[in-house]
Amino acid sequence: MKLDKYELNAGSNFVVFEFISEGPQGAIKKLIQFTETTYIDVYNLAFGDEDAKTGNINDLAISNNGDSEKVLATVVAAVIAFTEKHPDAWVYARGSTQSRTRLYRMGIAKYLSEISNEFEVYGQIQNEWEIFQLNVEYDAFLTQRKKH
Repeated sequence: MKLDKYELNAGSNFVVFEFISEGPQGAIKKLIQFTETTYIDVYNLAFGDEDAKTGNINDLAISNNGDSEKVLATVVAAVIAFTEKHPDAWVYARGSTQSRTRLYRMGIAKYLSEISNEFEVYGQIQNEWEIFQLNVEYDAFLTQRKKH
């Protein structure tokens, strides 16, 4: 995807990424973290503003910085970089709220034809997984780099 995105800084093992969102609310530090789950090769994608006091991800913060598409493109860039270093990884994503899950679904749907060139994408409905389809409200998403 040839979308405008922020410059990412990756940790040495490519499981934590950070970038700065710039807009009307100022410069806001964002964090993306891939955390191993109890399932082999499945990583949870966590994303949000950095909490200035704890340094942790605040996935409930609402930045309103006017750059949501650029921010989502940056998160996608982190998924691409992570899966380049961890090609067998499955990435699980779910919004911290229903509206954020909907935002992720809309982003995937908008670029599905491009995403599908390199990734398998699945949606979850009531604990069942299916190949991602347009106009379906999913509870969560799972993706893995295609094996070529």
